[in-house]
Amino acid sequence: MNAKACKVAAVQLIAGPDVAANLREAASLIAEAAAQGAQLVLLPEYFALISADETAKIGIRETPGTGLIQTFLAETARRHAIWLIGGTLPLAASDADHVLNTSLVFNPQGEQVARYDKIHLFGFTRGSESYNEARTIEAGREIVTFDGPCGRVGLSVCYDLRFPELYRRMGEVDLIVVPAAFTATTGSAHWEVLLRARAIENQCYVLASGQGGTHPSGRQTWGHSMLIDPWGEIVASMASGAGVVVGELDPQRTASVRESLPALKHRIFD
Repeated sequence: MNAKACKVAAVQLIAGPDVAANLREAASLIAEAAAQGAQLVLLPEYFALISADETAKIGIRETPGTGLIQTFLAETARRHAIWLIGGTLPLAASDADHVLNTSLVFNPQGEQVARYDKIHLFGFTRGSESYNEARTIEAGREIVTFDGPCGRVGLSVCYDLRFPELYRRMGEVDLIVVPAAFTATTGSAHWEVLLRARAIENQCYVLASGQGGTHPSGRQTWGHSMLIDPWGEIVASMASGAGVVVGELDPQRTASVRESLPALKHRIFD
C-alpha cells in the first residue's frame, strides 16, 4: 500500500483499577481525536486497567473475539469511522496464571484486522522500585504489520522500544506505533531518545501513546506521548496528564528523507 497523508492521534491516560471508568475516559478522548480529524487513533498500553495488584489483569482477561474491552474497541472504531489501535488488553494465554499483553487493530467498520502480542517483557529493579512482567504475562512471538490509512504500520509495545532488531524485521514501514506505560524513572532517561532513534534509523513516522501521571496505585508513568517524523523531529507532543496528541503524516516528508539519505538501501546486514 502506498503511503497517504493522514492525521493520527495518540491518547494519553492515567488509568486506574476501574475498567468501566477507564473505558469512559478513553471513549471521551477518542471522540476528541476524531473530532480533530484523526483517521487513526492509538491508545496506550494497559488502557483498560492499571492496578496495584499485578494479577488483576488475569481477572479481566478476555478470549479472542469476545469480551467487554474488545466490544468497546470495535464499537468505538465503527462509531467514529476510524482506525483504532487498542494499546494493550489482556487476552487468555496458554498458562492460566498468565495473560498475553495484546494490541488489537480495528478498521472503520469495527472489524479486527491485526493482532500483536507483546514480545519483550519489562523487568527493572532499582531500590524499592521493581517490575517483572514475566510473572503475569506470556511473551508473544510474531512481528506484525498491517496496511492502514497512512500506509504500512508496524506494531510494537513499550519495552519493545529498546530492541531495534524488532523494527528492522518489520521491513520498510510508513508508521511505527508504540503504546506504552513507561515508568517515570526509565522514561525521563530514555523515552524520547529511543523514540527518535527508531524514527531516524527506520526513516518513518513514530506515534507513541503513553500512560502519563500518578495512578491510584501509586505507580508513576512518564507520559510524553508524541508524533515524530522520519528525520527525528517531534511533530506534536504533550507532557503529563490525560489528553490527545494529534499530528499529520506527510508521505512527501518520508520520501524526501529517504531520497536525500538512502540509509535503508545502504544496509549491509539484515
